[in-house]
Amino acid sequence: MVSSTSDISFGHGSLGTQRTSCWAGILCCLLLACSYVGSLYVWRSTLPRDHPSVIRRRFTSVLVVSIASPCVVWALTEWMKILSDVPLMPLFGIRLEGVVAAGILPLLLTMMLFLGPLVQLVVECPKGILFEIKMRCNLRCVSLCVRDLKWMRNHIVAPLTEELVFRACMLPVLVPCTGPTAAIFICPLFFGVAHFHHITEQLRSGCDSWGDILITAVFQFAYTYVFGIYSAFIFIRTGHLLAPVLCHSFCNCMGFPEFGRALKHPLRPVLLFCYQLGVALFLLCLLPLTDPFFYGVTPICTLFLNPRAVCS
Repeated sequence: MVSSTSDISFGHGSLGTQRTSCWAGILCCLLLACSYVGSLYVWRSTLPRDHPSVIRRRFTSVLVVSIASPCVVWALTEWMKILSDVPLMPLFGIRLEGVVAAGILPLLLTMMLFLGPLVQLVVECPKGILFEIKMRCNLRCVSLCVRDLKWMRNHIVAPLTEELVFRACMLPVLVPCTGPTAAIFICPLFFGVAHFHHITEQLRSGCDSWGDILITAVFQFAYTYVFGIYSAFIFIRTGHLLAPVLCHSFCNCMGFPEFGRALKHPLRPVLLFCYQLGVALFLLCLLPLTDPFFYGVTPICTLFLNPRAVCS
């Protein structure tokens, strides 16, 4: 919900200045999105995206963008004289108050949503879930994961850098203009569109038809947009970068739920019940587990003089 101009914390500037600030914020988000995606292609290579050398180079690129993005936001806020009374580090979700809750509750909420796929994994473990957990917690297994560049990209680097750039840096410049509720739905547009760059990878491989590529691109946009809404909601409600990073990493680990396999599974009734129960628990606990009570005063909500909806 976009509030009236009088509710927005832009300082004491005129209406024209406030509108300019809105456009500057949107252009800033567009710049950040283009910079992040563009950084992946500054290295010329014919190798696939999963090749170790490509992954290492892209690590370097996104690290540079992730360092530069907060500086861009800081420069914008200084230039437009907005957010002047709010420290930037807490706005980026880097703070200690409520950090333990931020590291546990949103992740637990996300696991509720994936209850069906999690139960499916448990029943399909050949040696049992306890054996699987023990193996994955083994130091040797952890060491192998850390040295696996693809694993590091999917579970550490991508979640951290994408949440920093597309949530922590974009939301502070959108919320003062649109309000927190509208920002939750606007911010993921940049995140969803940014994933269209995967079309380049598919075209380069030459394995898929244009129709398949288009269907995949639309599906990926829809999936990333919906996740972006959830991630932005979590960031605003908790005021912590850690919360969406952990949820993002967990979702990358789980992948998109395989409904088709669940429908063909011998334990289909049980799995379908767990899928439905997970969604019900998620919706039931969405607001209680993200209640700002657990996380302290959410810094980003202080940008809005009359916080409503997701901020309260």
